Amino acid sequence: MPTPTGYADLVVTVCFAPGDDADWFAASEKVNDLLEANGTPARRYRVRHRRLIGWLTRFIGYYLLDAARRFGAITVAAGGRKSRLDLTGTAATAAHDATLRWRAWNTHIAARTLPARPWEDFLAQHHAAPATVTVAEARRRFEQQPRVLAMLAHHFDPYELSVYQAGEATYAGLHWRAALIGDALITTDGRLLTPAGDSVADRFRFLNEACAYVRSLHRRARLCAVAIA
Repeated sequence: MPTPTGYADLVVTVCFAPGDDADWFAASEKVNDLLEANGTPARRYRVRHRRLIGWLTRFIGYYLLDAARRFGAITVAAGGRKSRLDLTGTAATAAHDATLRWRAWNTHIAARTLPARPWEDFLAQHHAAPATVTVAEARRRFEQQPRVLAMLAHHFDPYELSVYQAGEATYAGLHWRAALIGDALITTDGRLLTPAGDSVADRFRFLNEACAYVRSLHRRARLCAVAIA
């Protein structure tokens, strides 16, 4: 979620048209050109295995980037041809995990604390008067709220507070989209798509646009997820 950390801990999805050079070096070059940052492969995508010859595709890494194996079988990859990536499975897994997190938060945090103001409100205070409300002061004001303190104590990300408070479906919906896209997307023609602002609404608008773009890509297009640390 939005934090004043620049490009730290972001994932960028790089898209390649069918027939383009789509190896790790090409993805890194695009990220460096547009974001002036370096990254590493992010193994985010589940891999699809064809029903008829699934036993064979489980062990062959063709059209995949930085694939990982478990007991010899390919399980996840940082990217590859769209037709080889199980985007539906990737989204479903992220939604399932997010739902479990939200329900735990609802039981241990929401049921025992009053609603709190999200980080975006305090970040807006900083932007409005940076000399008076420094980033450190904005963070202090945010984290002194009882609900935020409880989230920190129970290892829930407090910077996701606004999404948690928006409900289970909203929280899961954000995370399955983010699992597919990350924090930014580079199109096949070199455009950089990012959220227009720090709000959750801006993030949803970006993710909806990016997901629609990925759905529109040809099955032979390629994706590569790059983590900027």
